Amino acid sequence: MSDQRLGIGIIGSGFNARFHLQAFQAVRDADVLGVWSPNRANAAETASIARKLDVGKAKPYPSIAAMVADPAIEALWLCGPNHARIANVEEIVDTMERGRGDLIGIACEKPLARNVAEAREVAALAKRARVKHGYLENQVFAPQVEAGRALLWARGAKLTGRPYLARAAEEHSGPHMPWFWQGKLQGGGVLNDMMCHSALVVRHLLTAPGAPLSSVKPKRITGHIASLKWTRPAYAKQLSRTMGKQVNYARQPAEDFASVTIEFETKEGLTVLGEATTSWSFVGAGLRLSAELLGPEYSMSWNTLDGGLELFFSREVQGRAGEDLVEKQNAEIGLMPVVANEPAAYGYEAEDRHFVRVFLGKEKARLTFDDGVEVVRILMAAYLSAESGRTVRFPPKGLDDFVPAVAKGTWKP
Repeated sequence: MSDQRLGIGIIGSGFNARFHLQAFQAVRDADVLGVWSPNRANAAETASIARKLDVGKAKPYPSIAAMVADPAIEALWLCGPNHARIANVEEIVDTMERGRGDLIGIACEKPLARNVAEAREVAALAKRARVKHGYLENQVFAPQVEAGRALLWARGAKLTGRPYLARAAEEHSGPHMPWFWQGKLQGGGVLNDMMCHSALVVRHLLTAPGAPLSSVKPKRITGHIASLKWTRPAYAKQLSRTMGKQVNYARQPAEDFASVTIEFETKEGLTVLGEATTSWSFVGAGLRLSAELLGPEYSMSWNTLDGGLELFFSREVQGRAGEDLVEKQNAEIGLMPVVANEPAAYGYEAEDRHFVRVFLGKEKARLTFDDGVEVVRILMAAYLSAESGRTVRFPPKGLDDFVPAVAKGTWKP
């Protein structure tokens, strides 16, 4: 590390990787120096974006091994697709074990893997390589979540008792890329894709600041999944036209709605509840993240579409479709809420700043791959509950080997 700056390489070149590039504009002690993608043109384009944003003199690499072997690259951000996760991490570790690289840390996007067995393998590989590891969960770092949680615990909980109910939701009209829609590649549907956020947020809100997540233990989980929109014949055809013939929801659907109720037990023996919903069938201005925390004499609420800025365009304003007002934007005219700084609002800036400091030895990791494994365990228990139609005690038997029917391509809504 030169002058306590961290050289970063990014694996992946898609929407998520580019969100991180925007976030790194607010990180003072890191430089994005490399990008690898199986699509070389995309890697070159993403590296060019990094240079234009002035977050580092990034260049495309021909392989993950080549990026790991470069002494300038000291940490990696894993932002590639779920089905490539094991192979990506194996190449990193193999390169290091052959003495061709010396990374300090690896940060991995959510979810850590498609199922518990794969998640445990990712964590084991990182520990074998003896690198620091961080689980990238941006919503835990969202400034409104952080400020609201801190104030409610410091004032409300201190004077009237701990909170007992947390709610979280993430809703939009569907993912950008075809692989997200395919259960076998992604590992499921919206539950695996987005409940990883919401399930962790409710546990985070119910955990006292400074205490480990393990102080609020999951005891019983009730999950429900459904296909509300995208298996309707007209929308199934529309989805195939947009995403390609490999996405066929008439034959192999994934859920576009999921809900989970988690009963936790605190270290004092109290029962507290987390409720979470996620949707790919939400039609509104665009991506909506929300959370609530309730206690004996207090409450908090957060909604990203209540951002304080609105624009209005009459029907005479006709232009191309885009996402310049809010992620997953669904309209171009009318009264539109604007999220002015999405990387900050959604928590990307704060999480990237945190994990850079973790890898520089300045902070202790708030979330590690072990936390990522625990999140996947909760998701798989929710799938198991949804498939069996009953509440399951956590952890249920056979969880480590469980693969959801959606991921097998056998789910019938």
